[in-house]
Amino acid sequence: MQSVAQVEIPPIELRVSGWYRITKRLFDIVVASLLIVILLPLLLVCAMLVWRSSPGPILFRQVRVGAQGREFMFLKFRSMRVDADPAIHRDYVAKFINGQAEQQHADNGTMFKLVEDPRVTRAGRFLRKTSLDELPQLFNVVRGNMSLVGPRPPIPYELEHYRPEHYRRLAVKPGITGLWQVSGRSHTTFEEMVALDIEYIRRASILTDLILLIRTIPVVLMQRGAH
Repeated sequence: MQSVAQVEIPPIELRVSGWYRITKRLFDIVVASLLIVILLPLLLVCAMLVWRSSPGPILFRQVRVGAQGREFMFLKFRSMRVDADPAIHRDYVAKFINGQAEQQHADNGTMFKLVEDPRVTRAGRFLRKTSLDELPQLFNVVRGNMSLVGPRPPIPYELEHYRPEHYRRLAVKPGITGLWQVSGRSHTTFEEMVALDIEYIRRASILTDLILLIRTIPVVLMQRGAH
């Protein structure tokens, strides 16, 4: 994958050492690999639900923007029809980033999801509600495109509406969960989300990652902020 053209990450205070980066990577590989093995039966059930819900591939692949603006192929279980019009989401993203859309539509998946999205299948609504559609991202973690903890990766067209300070959230690898995701993900503005991402980057440590992973469990079980 290529890097997004001319993306410059504004300076941001990083208190992480080379030891932290190595430890975090080893932690990501071990935990993500174990989860894939443990959750394999659940992954197969989700795949069956998607396969039976509507014609099309089981996995949804989409180009996302990761650390330092590098693009990668992001994986999820498909929750929409294959003929879904991407213009609906693209228009909503522009409005949300510019503060022209309601806050409650954001969640932990595409970064901005519409609650009443006509493109979503019946099985897709269940997978989104339970956050099970996110499980294939464990493979992104193993491959090194993502981390277990970090900011959510934007779609390239989202960056068309970024101001320079927003690019600071691209200073580290994106994650499956993070400070924003466990802090009322569906009830924050875009500016609040960016502030939480930057706060995480500045506080990054293995202990912080462990705490956020633990905090993610009740958020997912209670389906708080998911749509």
